[in-house]
Amino acid sequence: MTASPDDGDLVRPSPKLPVPDEVADAVRTLIRWAGDDPNREGLLDTPVRVARAWKEYASGYGEDPAAFLSRTFEEVGGYDEIVLLKDIPFQSHCEHHMAPIHGKAAIAYLPRDRVVGISKLARVLHGFARRLQVQERLTAEVADCIWEQLNPHGVVVVIEASHACMTSRGVKTPGVMMITSRIMGCFRDDNRSRREAFSLMGY
Repeated sequence: MTASPDDGDLVRPSPKLPVPDEVADAVRTLIRWAGDDPNREGLLDTPVRVARAWKEYASGYGEDPAAFLSRTFEEVGGYDEIVLLKDIPFQSHCEHHMAPIHGKAAIAYLPRDRVVGISKLARVLHGFARRLQVQERLTAEVADCIWEQLNPHGVVVVIEASHACMTSRGVKTPGVMMITSRIMGCFRDDNRSRREAFSLMGY
């Protein structure tokens, strides 16, 4: 069974992706430049593995995150308070060094007349995260997508992440977390609503 933006999480395992010679050669060049021998036994299959891994890391380029929000529900029993999904884990890669970004996100919105399945909020996050990113843009893209597709009263997105380009190289400072937020609609205009959203998120 294959997955669509409207159904569940069942997916059919993907066949092994063929890797173009120039892509594998590029990885071999990088291995050689780093100081190792791409022809030694332990590295013989590495170029193909790396190429396929990067196609998976960057799978968001083949997705339209907005499509995940296309199916909404209006029958919510009169519910008109904040909808919040927090502690959503994600992985991305920074566009400057292609180093891993590991973090979590909190996504909140105040519905106007319809809601979306909660798993779709995580799918929107992952659709944008599985691209070369900077955290500031990722935060804005997730919030803007929800704002444009659901037309809610307000949206808040907070992302907290660790960047390997800072923890493992350069300044080499582990344990540092970067926090970014985007606040839209009533959460920007009304202090009480904003405080409630951030309190529910744990900030």
